[in-house]
Amino acid sequence: MIVRHSRIALAAAITLGLAATAAQAEPVTYTIDPTHTDVIAQWNHFGYSNPTAHFGQVHGEITYDPDNVADSSVEVVLPLSGMNSYSADFDAHLRNEDFFEVETWPEATFKSTSVAAAGDGKLKVTGDLTIKDITREVVLDVTVNKIGPHPMSGQPTAGFDASAQIKRSDFGLGLFAPHVSDEVSLRITTEAGAKSVEAGDADDADAGSDD
Repeated sequence: MIVRHSRIALAAAITLGLAATAAQAEPVTYTIDPTHTDVIAQWNHFGYSNPTAHFGQVHGEITYDPDNVADSSVEVVLPLSGMNSYSADFDAHLRNEDFFEVETWPEATFKSTSVAAAGDGKLKVTGDLTIKDITREVVLDVTVNKIGPHPMSGQPTAGFDASAQIKRSDFGLGLFAPHVSDEVSLRITTEAGAKSVEAGDADDADAGSDD
C-alpha cells in the first residue's frame, strides 16, 4: 500500500512538474500603442539650455519572454512626421536638408540584435538604429515597468522605459557640433498590448468556420 501511494505521489509530482513547465510563459508579442509611447531626444544648446524634441506616432512590436529574455526582440519605426519640438519653425528646420531630410528619409528604425538580463526588472537591448540610411549600433538600458492584464480592457499589456546615448554626427546630423552638443540623450517610454488568448482562440474558430 505504501509503495502504491508512493507511486501515485511520484506520478502526481511528475504531472505537476510537466504542467508547470508547460505553463511557463511563452514569448508574447506586443503591439506598440502610439498613444502611450514617446521617444524624447535632449541635447545641450551652446551651454545655455537643454531642449527636447519628441518623436510620436511610433509603431512596431516588442516580443518579450520573461523566462528567457534572450528570445525577446524589439522592432520599431519612428515616422519623422511625428517629430515635435513645440516650435513650428524649429520643426521645419529639423526636417529640412540641414538635419533629417524628411522628404528623402521619412522614417527612422530600430531593430534589436540581442536582449540580455541586467538585474531585477532590467534589460540591455542592443540593436541597429537607422537614420538617413545610416545604421549604427545602440544599446538601450531598459526597465520593465509592468507586465499583466490591462485593468480597463483585460488585454495582456507590457510597459517599458529605456534610455540611451548617441552621437548625432554618427547619423549625418552633426551641424553646429560641438557648440550644440554632439551627444544626444534618448528617453523612451512605451506601452504595448497583445492579443488575448481568448481573442486568439475566437479568431482561430472564425477562421475554421470559413473552411
